[in-house]
Amino acid sequence: MSAYSNAYRALTSGQPMSRTDAAILLSLLRQEFGKELADAVEKSLDGQYRRTETDTDAGFRRKKRQFGAAMRTVALIREFASNPRGFTAPAQRNHRSTP
Repeated sequence: MSAYSNAYRALTSGQPMSRTDAAILLSLLRQEFGKELADAVEKSLDGQYRRTETDTDAGFRRKKRQFGAAMRTVALIREFASNPRGFTAPAQRNHRSTP
C-alpha cells in the first residue's frame, strides 16, 4: 500500500497516532514524493535532449552537457528525498568564463 493511502487512512480513522508512527509515515511520504518527482522530471527530460538532424556537433555536445546536469539534479532529488538529514548539498561549480 502506498504511503499516501496509509496517510489518508490514518487521518480519516479518527484514532490518534503515536509520534513514532507519525514520523515514520511522514518519512515514507517524503520518500515516495521524492521518487515520484524525480521520475516525472526524468520522464519529461527523456526526449528533450536527443540529437536532431539540424544539430551541429557543438550543439549536440551542449545538449549532452545540459542533459548530464539535469540528470545530476534528478539524482540529488532522489538522494535528498531518501535521507534529508544526511544530505550534503554539493558545492556550486562555476566553470563559465562569462558571467
